Amino acid sequence: MKRYLAPLEGITGWIFRSALYECFGGFDKYFIPFIRPNQMGHFSSREKKDISPENNAGMYAVPQILTNRADDFIRTARKLREFGYEEINLNLGCPSRTVVSKGRGAGFLAYPDQLDMFLGEIFEKCDVGISVKTRIGMEDPGEFDRLLEIYNKYPLRELIIHPRLQKDFYKNTPNLGLFKEMYQKSRNPVCYNGDIFTVEDFERFQGACPGVECVMTGRGVLADPALGRELGGGGKMRKEELRRFHDLLYAGYCREMSGDRTILYKMKELWFYLAPAFTDSRKYYKKIKKAERCAVYEEIVAELFEKEEIGRP
Repeated sequence: MKRYLAPLEGITGWIFRSALYECFGGFDKYFIPFIRPNQMGHFSSREKKDISPENNAGMYAVPQILTNRADDFIRTARKLREFGYEEINLNLGCPSRTVVSKGRGAGFLAYPDQLDMFLGEIFEKCDVGISVKTRIGMEDPGEFDRLLEIYNKYPLRELIIHPRLQKDFYKNTPNLGLFKEMYQKSRNPVCYNGDIFTVEDFERFQGACPGVECVMTGRGVLADPALGRELGGGGKMRKEELRRFHDLLYAGYCREMSGDRTILYKMKELWFYLAPAFTDSRKYYKKIKKAERCAVYEEIVAELFEKEEIGRP
């Protein structure tokens, strides 16, 4: 079973991916959060660091592009090819209203004819492997019949299906029945994405959809950085390696960001997911949320790692 790390905007950037790869590994592909092509045709400073080969050393990294303009995709893909990337992912899954309102991400799914023309042009003009990460539609699961008809026309490297609608965001339950049907009808390799938070979730998915050979997970890794390894039959997360992961991540943010507030915002975001991994983290998490200086934060985290263990209470 192949395992992929999902791209989570603002979270799984190069600092996170590097620390995860070094401390836990466990993934066959690490997807880079989406690049938004701009009118000038230049990468932002964040995007440059995210796609820099030295910041992705050792891992199979896949950049993701968010656009509904074929010329923007083609121009960006050619630049990424110069960086050595052999595969690029098209984002047709982001449910954010600000993205969807511009007809991008999952919003592009509302215009299947334009999407068909878009794919036709980029496959004609790009000399790099192209995969697609998609939702099953905007408002109704029945939309996916037409979408799959379009995807089947092109030689996708992979079709990554998150079986929710755009209007679902991350609520409700992934539509495994539809996913199974589409998996069987797809002419391209298929990867499943959606609500794989634990090994038990993974095993339930395998029971419901036997034969699927690839899964992608994102939010589950924030709560358990060793999840990719565990899905492959490896060991559970140990406290000492989690501490190392935290320290690498924190040090990276301290190097790249300025100001305690900015650094602590990133770390508090992580602890929202990670805190429940400890036997008794409630009082520490409250202190972390209130911390306004890095020195105070460091003392709280040191005490947490010293006094608590990994495992649910």
